[in-house]
Amino acid sequence: MPLTSVAAFWAVSMLFVLTPGADWAYAISSGLRNRSVVPAISGMLSGHLAATIVVAAGLGLLLTGDPMILGVLTVVGALYIGWLGIGMLREPGRSELGGGVLDRGLDPGAPGMVGAAGTYTGAAPAAGATSSGGQFARGVGVSLLNPKVILLLGALLPPFAAPDAALPMPAQMMVLGSVHLAGCAVVYFAVALLAARYLSGRPSAAATVTRLSGVALTVVAAALLVRQVAGWM
Repeated sequence: MPLTSVAAFWAVSMLFVLTPGADWAYAISSGLRNRSVVPAISGMLSGHLAATIVVAAGLGLLLTGDPMILGVLTVVGALYIGWLGIGMLREPGRSELGGGVLDRGLDPGAPGMVGAAGTYTGAAPAAGATSSGGQFARGVGVSLLNPKVILLLGALLPPFAAPDAALPMPAQMMVLGSVHLAGCAVVYFAVALLAARYLSGRPSAAATVTRLSGVALTVVAAALLVRQVAGWM
């Protein structure tokens, strides 16, 4: 597989990764609400990895080619994303989605501190905070239940794989998927950590950004539902 094809795929993939959406909204929420952003971001990356495996195995063609299967996937994903968004709108300062930076009694005038590997320092976890496993699972759901992820990878991976290359097509798609995952990791961690550093010590600003993230998730969910219902009519 030529390096030019890998570079071209990376450039196109990054255009989509850099476009704010449900993944950005969850990354921002993770940065504001959790003691560490690693579980939530790792969950989202695992969702992208699972979608890559699905497409590379050929199941992506089945999922994107069968209107009924894709429709059900779209509805389930939209409802899940909408549920997350509504939770963020209802309680922007609480730990609906995870740890709860705004619940930990941080000094409102003190800047948020972020240590190694995206771990906050100087604050204890909030009572009743979502576990790391719960944050991870929700991250997987944000990515894997978002039909746009499978549609994106299903549309991008096959065209950039060369049928006459030494590597089999599925292996080439996994290589390209790894490039996509690397780009996602850089962007998602950057978004989450920037939110934590610059907003976690400012409860009012953090609550506003959380509400905006909730609006973004809710709008994405509503758009998916409306489009799918219109397609069934």
